[in-house]
Amino acid sequence: MKIGIPREVKPQEGRVALLPAACAALVADGHTVTVEHAAGVQSGYPDADYVAAGAVIADAATTYDQSTLIIKVKEPVAADLARLRAHHTLFCFLHLAPAPELARELQSIGLTAIGFETLVSASGELPLLAPMSDIAGRLATQIGTHLLHAPQGGKGLLLGGLPGAERGHVVVIGGGHAGGNAAAMAAAIGARVTVFDVRRERLADMRRLGANVTALYPYPDSISTAVAGADLLIGAALKPGAKAPHIISRDMIASMAPGSVAVDISVDQGGCIETTRPTSYDAPTFVELGVTHFCVTNMPGAVPRSASQALSAVLLPYVETLARADGLSNEALRQAINVQAGQLVHPALKE
Repeated sequence: MKIGIPREVKPQEGRVALLPAACAALVADGHTVTVEHAAGVQSGYPDADYVAAGAVIADAATTYDQSTLIIKVKEPVAADLARLRAHHTLFCFLHLAPAPELARELQSIGLTAIGFETLVSASGELPLLAPMSDIAGRLATQIGTHLLHAPQGGKGLLLGGLPGAERGHVVVIGGGHAGGNAAAMAAAIGARVTVFDVRRERLADMRRLGANVTALYPYPDSISTAVAGADLLIGAALKPGAKAPHIISRDMIASMAPGSVAVDISVDQGGCIETTRPTSYDAPTFVELGVTHFCVTNMPGAVPRSASQALSAVLLPYVETLARADGLSNEALRQAINVQAGQLVHPALKE
């Protein structure tokens, strides 16, 4: 198989899909791997490392033209779409549910597009999304903590408190990988944390984080009360492949005190906060109803070295499978197809 790894071109996106060591494994299996010049530089992997692994370094046009299987991190943007062809299989994060225009462009190209975020293992896990969710959750608390500082327009609160000063209140919507990591970080620094999830086992996991964590079923009245008293609100609701439901209404955001912060991790799937609109690291925040919103669509891009290492580790086995002649006979990969031969084929997208 001829495999291409383009350089990411989304603003402030330094991740690379596969590390040199992963490329070496693919080359050893007899595949040809072409890596776009400087694709790994921001993650700490120069072209020389890929050459040593047996990969070929090329410009963007050659990387696409000489490859059948395209492995990248984020959804294709205009520069990528101009180079994609019908014979390509594209394997990356797609997030098509809130992006119908992108879905239509991929349909018009006629390629096969497989989404990292829709790949579900036999155990029901999301193995390619999970490590990025872990990172996004931790970043959500770190970033929210910073945005609460007065120089950033926040209410001037030390989130964990200290003797003689109150603790800040963090409300997390969703106790999965992203929300669970956000809650764990907030609990570790001493904040008062409230987590909402529909799954009792996740509520139990959240309570085990510490005595400063309350875990509740997401009744609307309970969420409204918690959000009104939140200093930092973190949205981490997920329906795999589907557009995120609006769990936090505009009225709930209006009930928060001025200078509070909302971080919507689920923005890639449209966001679970009604006031969310996508931002980038070039201009990451906006203020709506007195609340600072952070809604960057590639949050793990802020830590490209860590994120690339984590992603490559879980991605390689699936790339090895997909690169085989019968790769799409694999159940998890076949079910993760979003677009094929001009048609939307994933059930969540067809709905």
